[in-house]
Amino acid sequence: MKILLTNDDGVISQGIQVISRILADKGWLSAVVAPDRERSGMGHAITVDRPVRVHPLDPGMFSAGVPAYSCDGTPTDCTVIGLEALCPSADFVVSGINQGPNISDSVTYSGTVGAAMEGVILGRQAVAVSLCRKPGDSFRHNMTAALAAMAVLEHVRDNPLPPGVMLNVNVPNELIKKIRGFKAAKCGRREYTGKITYMKDPHGNDSYWIADNTKDWREDGTDAVAISEGYISVTPIKLDMTDYALLDEMRSDRLDEKLSKSLNIA
Repeated sequence: MKILLTNDDGVISQGIQVISRILADKGWLSAVVAPDRERSGMGHAITVDRPVRVHPLDPGMFSAGVPAYSCDGTPTDCTVIGLEALCPSADFVVSGINQGPNISDSVTYSGTVGAAMEGVILGRQAVAVSLCRKPGDSFRHNMTAALAAMAVLEHVRDNPLPPGVMLNVNVPNELIKKIRGFKAAKCGRREYTGKITYMKDPHGNDSYWIADNTKDWREDGTDAVAISEGYISVTPIKLDMTDYALLDEMRSDRLDEKLSKSLNIA
């Protein structure tokens, strides 16, 4: 395996530092390209309004012999530049270890997941890895997440994913001996309330702080439930978001003809 490693927490994040050492010890790490600062919540955003710049990092920052770069763009930019320019021989993208969960509907906001998605678009296998750390947790068990990621990667190496699919892996923030196992899980649903906090800035102008205030639905078989029960969740995510059942219904109802007729173009 020739792995391009990225994340959305920034190149100095503890998570990417830990997993890079494990991957390098296995001889799988080909290059690191990660944001130069925190880029959480970027989703699958790509920079198109300015040039994106990368800067080589000191050899000692990551494993010896592995080229590493910081990037002033989004996590998706990191994947594009890594695969298209800096490490085109990479056949796999690993995004993480994110320092917080990427479960339920929040995967649509996740820069960690977005970077892995871009790997799939560019024809590579891809896995996103997140440590489900809560704000009050005093310790980050990134080694647990790294070991879980290695198990998943070894499986995917021998059982390649179908085209257009990536894996989203979420790991409880616990010692490895406290993990109950793995669970294949679907992406759950999440209820968002009070996302906006209104305030005045120091100059008296209106401003809004956008932050998650969430509640995961307790539905069996979901990633949220698996994590709450002490399991590592593994969720296959498709890039094809078409609702085929509704598409068939629209075609059988001749919706295209009806809409065309309403505009007198049929």
